[in-house]
Amino acid sequence: MNINTVINIAILLLVVWLLYTRLKPVKGLKNLRSDDFRNGMKADSKSLVVDVREPGEYKRGFIKGAVNIPLSQLKRRLVEIPKDNTVFLYCQSGMRSKSAAKILSKSGYSKLVQLQGGVNTWGDPLTRK
Repeated sequence: MNINTVINIAILLLVVWLLYTRLKPVKGLKNLRSDDFRNGMKADSKSLVVDVREPGEYKRGFIKGAVNIPLSQLKRRLVEIPKDNTVFLYCQSGMRSKSAAKILSKSGYSKLVQLQGGVNTWGDPLTRK
């Protein structure tokens, strides 16, 4: 086996590993469509809805009752999120909320819900600041 073949195999394995780590499911995370997400928020009075987008995105429109804890600040602000409550997460498209769920899951949170497709799929009018 020549060196080019070894390098190509190594690159392929790296790409497969990166894809797997980005796409694998997060332990304890429920992905809900907008109607189920909305109903879940209403049904659980102790739940916390967290918008993980950056402050500028949040100000342009957010789900009523959501608090803004950007993904970039999440690790520093974990104390603001009760571990015994259900945490409803959303972002613009679903990628950052999944990353937030990974952080929360590793930090001991077990009741995690994500808005599938992000706020883009919400459908209802958003609250603006």
